[in-house]
Amino acid sequence: MQRHMYKSKIHMATVTEANHKYKGSITIDEDLLEASDIIPNEKVQVLNFNTGDRLETYIIKGKRGSGVICLNGPAARAGQVGDKVTIVSYGIYDDREAKSMKPAMILVDENNRIKK
Repeated sequence: MQRHMYKSKIHMATVTEANHKYKGSITIDEDLLEASDIIPNEKVQVLNFNTGDRLETYIIKGKRGSGVICLNGPAARAGQVGDKVTIVSYGIYDDREAKSMKPAMILVDENNRIKK
């Protein structure tokens, strides 16, 4: 059996931009991507604490150290600057892997800098 498991997340990030004119996706600071083991073009779920919305999209790598969390295209309609979001990625694991895997979770401050 294969299971879809929570692989990693960026917890309580602050949306810094919303770009309605872009084709789609979410742009995330490269430092946050590396720390959370999420890569460009990976499918993620974005959970908006302010609106309760959940959306699926893919990652675009943002400038390292910028703290950028930018909702692009249709995703920009699901939140606004200042909203708190958690970005979650999932992996597919067999039973043995699923029982022993340890998800990566990073918590960020109000400027999207890694706290832990």
